[in-house]
Amino acid sequence: MKLQNHKATLSFSNGAPSVELPIYSGTVGPDVIDIRKLYAQTGMFTYDPGFLSTASCQSAITYIDGDKGELLYRGYPIEQLATQCDYLETCYLLLYGELPNAQQKADFARRVTLHTMVHEQMQFFLRGFRRDAHPMAVLTGLVGAMSAFYHDSTDINNPEHREIAAIRLIAKMPTLVAMAYKYGVGQPYIYPRNDLSYAGNFLRMMFATPCEEYRVNPVLERAMDRIFILHADHEQNASTSTVRLCGSSGTNPFAAIAAGVACLWGPAHGGANEACLNMLEEIQAMGGVEKIGEFIAKVKDKNSGVRLMGFGHRVYKNYDPRAKLMQETCHEVLGELGLENDPLFALARKLEQIALEDDYFVQRKLYPNVDFYSGIVQRAIGIPVNLFTGIFALARTVGWIAQLNEMISDPEYKIGRPRQLFTGAAKRDVKPIEQR
Repeated sequence: MKLQNHKATLSFSNGAPSVELPIYSGTVGPDVIDIRKLYAQTGMFTYDPGFLSTASCQSAITYIDGDKGELLYRGYPIEQLATQCDYLETCYLLLYGELPNAQQKADFARRVTLHTMVHEQMQFFLRGFRRDAHPMAVLTGLVGAMSAFYHDSTDINNPEHREIAAIRLIAKMPTLVAMAYKYGVGQPYIYPRNDLSYAGNFLRMMFATPCEEYRVNPVLERAMDRIFILHADHEQNASTSTVRLCGSSGTNPFAAIAAGVACLWGPAHGGANEACLNMLEEIQAMGGVEKIGEFIAKVKDKNSGVRLMGFGHRVYKNYDPRAKLMQETCHEVLGELGLENDPLFALARKLEQIALEDDYFVQRKLYPNVDFYSGIVQRAIGIPVNLFTGIFALARTVGWIAQLNEMISDPEYKIGRPRQLFTGAAKRDVKPIEQR
């Protein structure tokens, strides 16, 4: 963060004296105005619902340029990471700031692999949930409960504790997600294997049974790994901000990450790909491809209340850079599994074509986003729709941890405390009950 030579001058029409505020520059992106002393100097707060124009922290992890459609992890374009690196290399990059060399990669992968098993008593904890509970409800509970099973790494102010908690969370999240799935469908849990890749291990824990040997399909393994990379971090989104705010109180890392999982569950955030698949199934129930025109007409009608899910993005005003990568993976997976002509996926391709060619969507830049393609890929692999957000949480865990560790290490770190514009009743006195 670099202090600019010039400052911002804030003047008031009510005759109050103007104030000068420092301006800081980052490596790239917009400059920021430092308003920390604004209240002391003026007695006023800023008002920014949703924090859309507020930089809540300084960070060196992820950079997004929504207008250019650019996403960088530690300076590296997501396109290069998704095609030249695997997920564990990306985890190392997000945690430590640089891509690993061969020895560092091997050591890191080994550390993660040795922590993939979970405490056996967590199986009994899991049995306390109803079988039909939503997987995200189960996952929120399991992640939060890790502090009870691994209480030797719960001091957020201890770097060694944070390090081992980070490795444990990254290693055990696939196991926990797979356990939540197996519990819901009534199948036995499958223990991790140390000879498989991170993504391959997850697929085996999800879909293997004791009845026969499970062989990991390398195409699906690559697809799963790419999904993890593309969702690993995304700057100061709602769940990441939740993790930072929760962690700012000094709570343990497992509790902070559980808060992120809970926030991600919201349909406006991590539930977008689930909503996308539900939309496709609704169109399919209406009559499939033949009814797309009717559905699109409703989308264009502002009074219909019908929304096109999986298209457009709040941050990206251009094409989501992750979407093109996921599009390639989507076509590869459908081809591998022979699902190119499956009615639901044919419907998705037709909807994609219309959105890319119809002036209504092109002018509004409502391009297919990463949720559109990742939902289709996960459905094709066999992952149930209600587990999509759990996969998202698994992938995003490393980003949450990196952001949490960065915040704790920041010398300007303090407990988060947003202010408010109060619009309730002014001070008043309680009257005796007979006078009310």
